Amino acid sequence: MQSVNLPNVPKAKKPLRLLILGGTGLIGPHQVRYAVARGHKVTVFNRGRTHPGILGGLEVEQLLGDRNSDLKSLEGREFDAVIDNPATLPKWVRDTAQLLKGHAKRYLFISTVSVYADNARPGQDELAPVQTGGDPNATKLTNMNQYGPFKAAAEEEARKAFGRGAIIVRPGLIIGPGDETGRFLYWPLRLRKGGDVLAPGDGKDPVQYIDARDLGEWAVRLVESEDSGGTYNAFGPAKPQPFQETLAGVQKGAKTRSRLIWVPTSTLDKEKVSAWADMPLWVPGQGDTAGFHRRSNRRAIAKGLTFRSITDTTIATLAWFDSLPAEQQAKIQGGLKPEREAEILGSLKKS
Repeated sequence: MQSVNLPNVPKAKKPLRLLILGGTGLIGPHQVRYAVARGHKVTVFNRGRTHPGILGGLEVEQLLGDRNSDLKSLEGREFDAVIDNPATLPKWVRDTAQLLKGHAKRYLFISTVSVYADNARPGQDELAPVQTGGDPNATKLTNMNQYGPFKAAAEEEARKAFGRGAIIVRPGLIIGPGDETGRFLYWPLRLRKGGDVLAPGDGKDPVQYIDARDLGEWAVRLVESEDSGGTYNAFGPAKPQPFQETLAGVQKGAKTRSRLIWVPTSTLDKEKVSAWADMPLWVPGQGDTAGFHRRSNRRAIAKGLTFRSITDTTIATLAWFDSLPAEQQAKIQGGLKPEREAEILGSLKKS
């Protein structure tokens, strides 16, 4: 296989034997390409089912297995660092981390800001209380209410096994090319379509997010450092950004003449338009969610986390989407349905 040479990516000071668990989802492919470009010897471990062939052309070792039942291909292997991208269950992290304990120096676990117990207070950092009650022996996630507690419990398993060598990264919403959820893509596609676009609130509510490329590449740089242990909130921009500024950047990337119609939160509630699901990325900047998009990211920035612009993310995301077959594009759903948006905007014009 041929290695891929990414432009403007400097070589690491010391090449590592790097194990990436997963590697073929949203974060992984960007991460693997970057790690190879940095000069690391990369091994990926996964089931070989998600996007097979996506790492083709890269000089990467592939190990097959299953976090639920089959870790044999990892036995007896030695690595300098491990990056755990896809783990949701505490059991997965416990079994893998215990197996690799003593066979790797650092273990980076991608967690989530959903571990936090309180979203109401702005300015909280990594010391804020997290949710409890995640079943350490669960073999599957049965409802999304378990997601935060499970991730919090998984963090503890990484710390138990690796101590100061454990690196916990808590991203917010991960966006960018490769995101098949539609959670961000709704806005580039809707704004590119043009016309009047329903936008939530007054445009002043802050938002925080992280491009999958920024997250994946920073994780590689973190494990290169011997003093990177600890916990980090991983999202940008450098400062919370008003949603109107975010959507203006999306408009620029989508090269659109669309017109944003800002609809008060009270009207959205009356029309049963939900934050996050119907209006992706956005939650009200008041009340129980006042602190959701106002968490501190100072520690990660001090450790080298950098951010692409939302315009760059939009351009790359649309280019990725446009490259997909039509049937795959049709499967990506998210945000307010067109007919519902038209209905609400129509009623506003009449009032």
